[in-house]
Amino acid sequence: MVNLGDIFPDFEADSSIGKINFHKAIEGSWAVLFSHPADYTPVCTTELGRVIKLLPEFKKRDCKVFALSCDDANSHRGWAKDVLAYAGETGDFPYPIIADEKRNLAVQLGMVDPDEKDQAGLPLTCRAVFVIGPDKKLKLSILYPATTGRNFDEILRVIDSLQLTATKKVATPVDWKAGGECMVVPSVSEEDAKKLFPNMKVKEMPSGKAYLRFTPQP
Repeated sequence: MVNLGDIFPDFEADSSIGKINFHKAIEGSWAVLFSHPADYTPVCTTELGRVIKLLPEFKKRDCKVFALSCDDANSHRGWAKDVLAYAGETGDFPYPIIADEKRNLAVQLGMVDPDEKDQAGLPLTCRAVFVIGPDKKLKLSILYPATTGRNFDEILRVIDSLQLTATKKVATPVDWKAGGECMVVPSVSEEDAKKLFPNMKVKEMPSGKAYLRFTPQP
């Protein structure tokens, strides 16, 4: 299991495009690693197809994407053709699908779903999402059960927030979207906040505490 702020484990594995050393593959970029229970499964196929459509958005954010599924690389290459057809695309599959047929990575990264099993009775890999920063540290993890498809628009929204708050002294409030109003983090003093955020507005609260400090997105 990897905790937020930990260096994401390096690994070498086969994939649909050949051997991958994960740290070398993500060097200097943001990355998303998202896992799947198995190849040729319905929900997974829709997810990989959606990511193909969203690749320009990930590229805008300097974010590489990697899928992982508990089958071998040859199976991945066959499945990739189905995913391309579902997405209405042709050509080469545009991102790697990592092989984890022995479930070594699934176990190491805490991605096993004990309630969902394959035909052999082995636990399936859940739908995990890991967002890793250029410093190779884990910035976000989300675990979905095998039966629930992910919302990749939400994952892009979170990456926007992570990239903004990594360099600016702000946090993003509930339902925030890029360009929306942000909040000054509590660690910024009142004096510094006025200098850094001249358009800051403080919401008055019954407690009298001035902690809801809103500012246009810096």
